Amino acid sequence: MKEWVMIHKMKALYDNGKGSSIRSIANELGASRNTVRKYLRLDEAAITDMQENRERHKVLDDYRDYIIHLLKTYPRLSAVKVFRKLKEKVGGIEISDRTVRRHIRSLKKTVAFKQKRYYEPVLDMIPGVQCQVDLGELRQVQIGDETRAVYFAVFVLSYSRLMYVTAYPRPIDTDAFIHIHDAAFRYFGGCPEECVYDQTRLVVIKEIFRELELNQRFYQYAMQAGFQIRVCEGYDPESKGKVEAGVKYVKNNALYAETFSDWFDLEAYLSNWLEETANARRHGTTGKVPRQFYEVEELGVMKSYFTPSCIKKTAGSPEIRKVDKTGLISWQSNKYSVPMAYQKATVGVDAIDHKLLITDLETGAHIAEHVVCQEKGRVIKNNNHYRDHEKRTADLETSVEKQLGNLLGRSICKLLKATSPKIYKDQLAGLISVLSGYDCLDSGIMERLARQPSLTVTKIQDYLEAYSLSERRVIQSESSGTSVDLARYANIARVNKVEGGRHAIH
Repeated sequence: MKEWVMIHKMKALYDNGKGSSIRSIANELGASRNTVRKYLRLDEAAITDMQENRERHKVLDDYRDYIIHLLKTYPRLSAVKVFRKLKEKVGGIEISDRTVRRHIRSLKKTVAFKQKRYYEPVLDMIPGVQCQVDLGELRQVQIGDETRAVYFAVFVLSYSRLMYVTAYPRPIDTDAFIHIHDAAFRYFGGCPEECVYDQTRLVVIKEIFRELELNQRFYQYAMQAGFQIRVCEGYDPESKGKVEAGVKYVKNNALYAETFSDWFDLEAYLSNWLEETANARRHGTTGKVPRQFYEVEELGVMKSYFTPSCIKKTAGSPEIRKVDKTGLISWQSNKYSVPMAYQKATVGVDAIDHKLLITDLETGAHIAEHVVCQEKGRVIKNNNHYRDHEKRTADLETSVEKQLGNLLGRSICKLLKATSPKIYKDQLAGLISVLSGYDCLDSGIMERLARQPSLTVTKIQDYLEAYSLSERRVIQSESSGTSVDLARYANIARVNKVEGGRHAIH
């Protein structure tokens, strides 16, 4: 029975709930109750559209084999181009682009169009050329009285399959990554011509169109050590297969089902496992024992390696982090804020005594500080980082200059900043508040204040209050016929005498 005929029959039997039940309709037509419910929910417009689509798809079904041939030959071919090629082959077709896209989308669900991948030989047949490096993590390892995660790095020489592995109790950062390379090359007794990595941020900050922005500290180490950095395409483990297998080998053979009394016990175990198991077994691919194969055929062609001078500086050098567009940097699985002026910039980061210190790489200036969060997945934010303090200060200075005049206003601002640099913005806000309380200011008193060796807002306030009080007394005296203009600054003099006990808090 045609689908839309069945739908109309279901609707007739159901009669908007006045006729047969869904169960009896399902039994009569041999359909499931869910199917009956689905079709009863369709209105006439939906049924008509479904009917038209069926007819349109019939047209494309006539060319199904040709479409499949195109998609299998050219898997990335768009629906628009498929339609164009179809029209070129058979002439005009009365059908829309949208219908073609829907048809091809449904076709791809039923037919696999996998693009063939082509492979090329890699440089594992030349000794001393390549080392593959990868990081791994295994959780729930029993160490002492607790289970914890173990982070490790694996190095595999592509020719001899000689392996080096070391473990860390916390996520491996750039410092640790550099020191691990140093230890690995000293273990090998030499350095390969290139090392291959996936796109870890320890090596690559970002990639755009295969243009790489490298971690500059690691790049500096690689240049001094004498090896080239080669980075795989993202999500392509096949291009780094040897070390991927090595990571699984460490997880499943070295660490799985083992318990350790402490961290030193784990390190000693791994060292012993390397010598007695990993590098002493007969390798399944080469058919040779890695340690023996390396010493006979590869050690002699490895480049000489000496610990570079930058290693000694590593501990005191900041790690490099890229600030994202929201003003956050990543550090050990958490996000920390920096001032908004550094959004999308690069900054230096140091962790010292449970504090995260963030610096400007160009000036070395300290720009932010956070307490290191021991949890993961947190965002640690200082709201002050998202305020434009320079603009706020400039706006306050402009307001002062409008009230006092440009020249006098700048002089007062300069003196306030010299006296209290750490609270200058607060002093400006306070000055505006004080000045707003006076409708008419005597420029003489403000000019006298501008010539003082130091100045605070409280001092300005005291002077203005004393001046205002003495002015009122002069007016009162003049009304009684006595002129006491010279007494106008009497109160100001008294303020000067007691001023030594007042100062701004920095």
